[in-house]
Amino acid sequence: MTDIIIIGGGIAGLSAAARLSAHADVTVIEAEKDLGYHASGRSAALIEQNYGAPSVQALNRATVPFLRDGGYLSPRGLMIIASADEESAFKQDVALMGVDPISPQEAMAFVPVLDPAAVAFAAYHENAQDIDTDRLLQDFTRTLRSNGGTVVTGGRVTAIRHVAGGWEVDAGPDTLRAKTLVNAAGAWADQIAGLAGVKPLGITPHRRSMARIAAPGGHDVSRWPMFFGVGETWYAKPDAGALLISPADEDPVEPHDAWADDMTLAEGLERYQNMVAVPVTKPIATWAGLRSFAPDRTLVLGPDPDQPDFIWCAGQGGYGFQTSAAASQLVADLTLGHAPGLDADTVAALRPDRLRPDRFQQ
Repeated sequence: MTDIIIIGGGIAGLSAAARLSAHADVTVIEAEKDLGYHASGRSAALIEQNYGAPSVQALNRATVPFLRDGGYLSPRGLMIIASADEESAFKQDVALMGVDPISPQEAMAFVPVLDPAAVAFAAYHENAQDIDTDRLLQDFTRTLRSNGGTVVTGGRVTAIRHVAGGWEVDAGPDTLRAKTLVNAAGAWADQIAGLAGVKPLGITPHRRSMARIAAPGGHDVSRWPMFFGVGETWYAKPDAGALLISPADEDPVEPHDAWADDMTLAEGLERYQNMVAVPVTKPIATWAGLRSFAPDRTLVLGPDPDQPDFIWCAGQGGYGFQTSAAASQLVADLTLGHAPGLDADTVAALRPDRLRPDRFQQ
């Protein structure tokens, strides 16, 4: 018997486990053999504080000091580019993202492969930063284990029972017991809720496809910013001497071990090609991840309103790493009955109660 079982060994589950393990006996169950295998291992790993809904931005701001002080951040920058016929959409993005307009010539100084005949508008924000996601996952896991916590990998959950004193979870060949259950199962969060007899919240996974190509034209891309097409119809980001390109797709799918959709990927590569002067080369590799969203596209953190010993830590979307420190602290606070450090409006916007309005109707 343990105090808390956390289902899911990605950034959501491991960060929550690290926080909770300072106060309770915690066991993390991960279905795969490796931690961070699905969405967490396939992240673009950038933090931009102005990205996401207001509640997400609040989590971003509260997470930055932890990431900065821990040495997890490195400079990257973010740039939006647009063609002459995209001026209206470009202005909307500038206002939404809080980026500063720059000249096309300045944009080409940042990314020299841009096509001067194609780029009519550009904007830049220097405070977007890369996150060392691998070290962050390792450090949260190390904290959990140093506090006496346990990680069970290769333990796919097949049954959950609410019993006297808490929960029983069948994971692989084992049956584990705990007083409290935390659902950090990512794309499988609603399925885990169903197994536990808890009403699902409409957490839907969406596929995001990626291609990795050689550095265009042999350039050193290490200092290039991450750059986007307007409306985030594609983006490109330096990665270990190569360039990641994504069509920024968000196709709703069933939970699965995701793979890139070739047609969708080709469309994204074409949008990128339309803005650069160097021909796209054959991808070195392609893959996909699942970004899981609640209906209102913000995280779901805290006790289920109908089953308070069932804790939601789900709906991270693409914000899992950049919100990890603050989101995990909020989960720990709400699980342990501590006063949250975030303001009341932000907490209310993140709690699962908001997605159960029928519960409050008379």
